[in-house]
Amino acid sequence: MPTTVHEFNWPDRIVIGTIGRPGERTFYLQARAGAQLASITLEKQHAALVAEMFDEMLDELSTLDGNPHSVPAHTPVELVDNEPLEEVVELFRVGSMNLGWDPTMSQVVLEAYAFPDADVEEELPQQEPESEELLRVRMPVGMARAFAKRTQEVVAAGRPICANCGHPIDPDGHTCSGSEL
Repeated sequence: MPTTVHEFNWPDRIVIGTIGRPGERTFYLQARAGAQLASITLEKQHAALVAEMFDEMLDELSTLDGNPHSVPAHTPVELVDNEPLEEVVELFRVGSMNLGWDPTMSQVVLEAYAFPDADVEEELPQQEPESEELLRVRMPVGMARAFAKRTQEVVAAGRPICANCGHPIDPDGHTCSGSEL
């Protein structure tokens, strides 16, 4: 079956946001270019890892002799996006993600593949299942830096972590397993 590719080159907006209260949040990656809008669901860990990898890649690129790609060391103020998600219509749930660099366009490339359908795995146990959908976003370095910063803030905005046991503290209370030590 051919893969459906949702392609965003030079998007107007690329953000990770959430719906729900801390402890029950659903994370979405959302891209928009003009009237084209795509939202995919991902795990909090995916979001945190993507932000970390973006920053690592951008930091490495900025240390190249003469910074040939004009990678900003910090998020450009004019690219900060603190607006909520737009209308969310989920295309798919993320199964895996790739991060790359396109030196010809000086753009970061993010690819998110749909979580494989369980039926495909059962039908073809000897083969690795192929994703039927892919979201590919190519963004300039400043936008990538802003994306990473916002994503880190969204991930950190969850439930506070207990200093004793390291588990999240729910709004309605917390039984600390660290106090048994």
